Amino acid sequence: MITRPLDLASKLRPEPRNFDFLFLVNGGLIVLFFSMFWSGFVLAPGLPADFHLPVLPGARVEAVATTHTISLLRGGLILAPGGKLELPQLRKWLKAEAMTTKQPVLLVLAGTDVTIGDLTDIRTAAQEAGFVNVVLGGQPVPMAPEGGRWKEEDKR
Repeated sequence: MITRPLDLASKLRPEPRNFDFLFLVNGGLIVLFFSMFWSGFVLAPGLPADFHLPVLPGARVEAVATTHTISLLRGGLILAPGGKLELPQLRKWLKAEAMTTKQPVLLVLAGTDVTIGDLTDIRTAAQEAGFVNVVLGGQPVPMAPEGGRWKEEDKR
């Protein structure tokens, strides 16, 4: 039987020289770039590497650096760094935290369905505990693609 009818092996170029050092240079450059620029875009490809908040004119006029943060959700659910708190527990927590810094400022992240009464109670408790200022932060209501508000049946 004829196993090599066209004798293609004799028409090929010779094998290249050994380039193992280029493999090591490539590996070194990869390690160098990962250490210089870190790899947030590689480890979490769905997240942008350079996230910036939008620029709003006049946003820094009343900007305040906060020292403590709590979240307030529907039904009076209060989330502090230590866990879930009720209002009496929050009063104790606020008093303890107000003593840790010279000019304590509280940031309250409130949901869109939180009542004004709950916000007033927390603001009063923070001021009684010794907080200099209470800043309210919230998330905007998402807009529908047509530019109007979402209907309840569209949210599901």
